[in-house]
Amino acid sequence: MASMKQRTAPVRPLAKQPIGLRRSATAKAEPPKPVQVAPPPPPREPSTVMLERGIDLLELLAREGPIGMAELAKQADCAPVTATKLLRILQTKGFAVSDEANKTWRLGTRWNAFGQAAVEQDALATTAMPFLNALGIAAGENAYLRIRDGMLSETVAVYQTDPALRVYTDVGARGPLHAGTSRMLLAHAPESVQTQVLTQRLPRFTPATRTDPTWIAADLQRIRARGYLVTADEVVPGAVSVGAPVRDASGQVVAVMFISAPTMRMRPPRPRALVSVVQDAAAKLSHALGYTRSETMLTAAPVPRKPGAPSWAVASGAMTVRNGNVTTVSRAV
Repeated sequence: MASMKQRTAPVRPLAKQPIGLRRSATAKAEPPKPVQVAPPPPPREPSTVMLERGIDLLELLAREGPIGMAELAKQADCAPVTATKLLRILQTKGFAVSDEANKTWRLGTRWNAFGQAAVEQDALATTAMPFLNALGIAAGENAYLRIRDGMLSETVAVYQTDPALRVYTDVGARGPLHAGTSRMLLAHAPESVQTQVLTQRLPRFTPATRTDPTWIAADLQRIRARGYLVTADEVVPGAVSVGAPVRDASGQVVAVMFISAPTMRMRPPRPRALVSVVQDAAAKLSHALGYTRSETMLTAAPVPRKPGAPSWAVASGAMTVRNGNVTTVSRAV
């Protein structure tokens, strides 16, 4: 038998890899570079978003009203359900009115009072500045003008006599009615406001802050009788203030004009000596506002309070002296 040779497939040489593509067995792949992504903006608070939407709706009512709900929500880029909810809240406060017959919304009459108040406050501050200027120079201290806004007081004008002197309140700053020179405003506020203030828990700002409603009610009578107010450390520690009332053409007290200074510069008898200076400036501003009558308020015997009224609610009779004629006015609480 003839021997048979085993055939094998020819071995082909491996193709050479291009030099540019050769990789070492020990080489490691480079990690991918991280992609720079801007951090997302912080989420807005839901209350902030709702407030912005409410303002947008009011601006649209002012510009387009009366306007239907569908169109109003569309222009405000707001869901009709959300727009309706916001407008219902505004309606309870008098800022928006729903016309059910015509299916439209419009601005409420509450804005009239806001607009008038803004005009009056700006006019009052503008009128007061020359008198605050004169007071600051005469007293050598910063001078301020504050009004009552509902259950709070608000600073509407400040004259800084010297940049080196500390400013105790800025324009727009709001504060309580029961403490500091703002108590002058409370003394001349309607009885309903006095009652509401004195029946709530009064905050204490310093150890000298008066929070006893009985004492405050009695002091309101003293303030009306004196026609000025001197306070020390009641709101800001180490500050003494001297204030006097400002009246408009109707005789109503619309503001308190006052100066404030550190205790080290307001040691007795300086505060009392500055009373007449502050009163004179307040009287001149009152005259510029149209107040011309000369009145003196005297304290009369207290009038018995109604049964069940709190112990501090002791109404007082007031004797108004006008041209030599005495008129007694009694108010029962």
